[in-house]
Formats: sequence, C-alpha cells, structure tokens
Amino acid sequence: MTRAFTSFSFGVTWRVSALFVTLAALAWVLAHAEWYVTTALLLAAAIAQGILLAQYATRTNREIAGFLDAIVYDDTARTFSRLCGDTGFAELGAAMARLVERLRAARSEREEQARYLQAVVSHVPVALVSIAADGRVHLLNVAARRLFGTRLENLADAAQFGAAFAETLAHLAAGQTKLAVMEHGARSLHLKASATKIVTGGNAIRLVSLANIETELNAQELAAWQAVIRVLAHEIMNSLTPISSLSATARELVSHAHAALPPDDSLAAPLADADAALETIGRRSEALLHFVQTYRHLSRRLVARTELLRLRRVFARIERLLAGELEARGIALAVGVEPETLELAADGELLDQALINLLRNAMEALKDKPGARIALKAFRDTENRIVVLVSDNGPGIAPELRDTVFVPFFTTKRDGTGIGLTLTRQIAAVHGASLDHCDSDGGGATFLLRFG
Repeated sequence: MTRAFTSFSFGVTWRVSALFVTLAALAWVLAHAEWYVTTALLLAAAIAQGILLAQYATRTNREIAGFLDAIVYDDTARTFSRLCGDTGFAELGAAMARLVERLRAARSEREEQARYLQAVVSHVPVALVSIAADGRVHLLNVAARRLFGTRLENLADAAQFGAAFAETLAHLAAGQTKLAVMEHGARSLHLKASATKIVTGGNAIRLVSLANIETELNAQELAAWQAVIRVLAHEIMNSLTPISSLSATARELVSHAHAALPPDDSLAAPLADADAALETIGRRSEALLHFVQTYRHLSRRLVARTELLRLRRVFARIERLLAGELEARGIALAVGVEPETLELAADGELLDQALINLLRNAMEALKDKPGARIALKAFRDTENRIVVLVSDNGPGIAPELRDTVFVPFFTTKRDGTGIGLTLTRQIAAVHGASLDHCDSDGGGATFLLRFG
C-alpha cells in the first residue's frame, strides 16, 4: 500500500494540489484585482492541469485498453514500460509484459511451424490440389505443378488431360479414393486420387492428392503373370513328362514289333504309321518341355544388386557389344547422356539385359529400312527422375497392339519369343522403375525407363 501511495497516489495528490493552488490563486485575482493577463494565464494553467490530471488518472485504463488491443490484433511489438516503471502498477505492467512476450513467442512458433508445413507440403512427392466449391483449382506443391506442367484455373481446364480425368476430379467426394487415368501427352498415367474436406475462413474446399501408382500396378501385373506362368509350367510339366516317357516306350515297342514282322505282313504298314505318329508325339513333347524349361525363369523373382553406375560407361559398353549387329543391319546408333556425369543406382547386369532387349526390339522393327536410326539417351526429366530412352524411326506400334506389347509371350515376329519386353519390365520393377512406350517424333516407337 505504501508503494502504491508513493507512485500513482502521490502523482494524483500533487497534481490535485497544484490544480487547487492554481484555482485558489485565480479566485483571489478575480476577487481582489483586475489583472486580466494574470487571470488568463491562471485560467489556462488550470485547464492544462485539469487535462493532465485526467490523462494521468486514466493512464492505467489506456494501458490496459492498449494491452487488450494488442491481444485482439496480435500486436506483439507493444510495450508497457511506463506502467512497469510505475511503482504502484509495476506488478500489473510486468504481468502484461510477460503475456505479450508469451504471445510473441507463440506467434514465432506458429510462423516457424507454418514455414515447416509449407516446406513439407511443397516437397512431398504426392501431388496436392485444392478445389473450391465454385470449381477454382489451385496447385499446392511442386509435385502438382510438375504433374500438370501448366497452370489450372478451374476444373474445366483439367479436360485437357482427358474428359474422364476431369470428371473424376469434379465428382470425387471427401473420403473417397478412385483410380484416375490422366492423358499426359502420348502416355497415360494411372493415379490414385483421394479427397478430404477442409473448412477455412468459412469456405469448404476439397484437398485432392494424386499419387502415381504406375510402378505398383506394373509390379502387381508382373506378379499376376508370374503366378499364372508358374501354375501353367507346373501343370504342363506334370502332363508332358509322362507323355514323353510313355511315347518313347511305346515307340520302342512298336519299332521292335515292326522289325520282327516280314515286309509283306499286313501289319507292317500300320505299325510303321504308328511308329511315325509316336515319333511326332515324342518330338513335340520334348519341344514343349524345352519351351517350358526355357521360360520358367519368368516366374522367378529377380533380385537387384545395386551399385552406382556411370551411364556414359554403361552405354559405351552396350554400344561396343552391339556394334557388329548394328553395322551388319545398316543401323545408325546415336548415344547421349545429359549431363555426362549422370549416375544411376542399379544392377549393372540387369540394366545391360534390359537395354539389350530394347535395342534388339528396335533393330527388329528397323529390318530392311533405309536410313534406319536408333537413339539411346539418358537424362533427368522435370520430376528429377532419371530417364533412359530407346527410340527408333521404324513403323511404330499399331494402336490396336499398344495394350498388349507387355503381355508375356505376345509377339508379332515369326520367330519371336514374346518375353523380351516382359523381362525388361520385370527388371524395371525390381529397381522401383517403370517402363512405358509412346510414339517417336516423326514416326517409330520410343520406350522409356523411368527411375526414381
């Protein structure tokens, strides 16, 4: 109480006393003299002292009002040094200063957290898109801008990536997950689209995530084919082995019986026919067994032993290996790596096999074509993924065959096996990569291995 009296109360007391003295002097002058100038000065002094007294008496209220305004408007730059310096209100001023400091720290923490979340959203590999109730679209992160490659203003702009894709975005409800097929240039992307609802500023928006699941779909497709091939190989082997063995035994018996008969015997001709038929059965059985044994490795799981490879060296090795075949066929091979020091974490032997398969397919497509050219290139795409490209200027892939080129055993070549592209796609899958194809500029086919 004593501290309070020596600060605020003392200030009020001496200001009131000074005002009382001024008023008393003014009253004496008015009653006993006609000093007009002195009267005017005393009146002005009294008014000024009254104003200063009122301001001093309401100073605490103003400080508290300013403190509340600072809270309302999040003004953390406000200080209360005057109040803290007043002995009577030092504790109140200190408490207000501590609260403002706490608000300042909380604001700094919120801003830091907002910057962190912005960085996470910006660099997360899944594309994030916000869609307002009126159809306005905003690409939220780097992955979304890379995926679309252009600015979207509203849902109508999404039609350039296919009517079905735009329809999926328009009708994807919060909590739903759908498969969206995006027409991206000459290729189609399979995206997993998921939506959630967010209310901000009283407005509801849909936050849609678009995840590229090409690699997962390819891996599942390969696993399904491997299971089918494994079952078929098992059943065929179980059936063909006894057929081959029994046909060999039967042929031996028929041959012995035929040899024991005289040439003019009536059974000689039928036995000779039976021997030829059994020989055909045995030969086809052996051929089928060889076929199954040759392709059983398609059902085996590949394991990649990755190492850091300089793609320039890999391409040089492949170029030397196929130089003779390319020269014999009159095919020019253009090799390019950008940048020259580009490196890839991969299994060297498997990568060689995949590139050889693709290059030999291109060589077959260019058979007897004048001015035949093949390009083997490596570079980073707009999504910072390493892309290995094999392109030719051949006839390209017929539209009706584009969905079947990766099907095991499918081939358009008379002596083809139909496993080259399947194995190449399997090699891509064990590296977490994808294998796609599109039309080459000016004709021909392009196959792209995308890593990362």
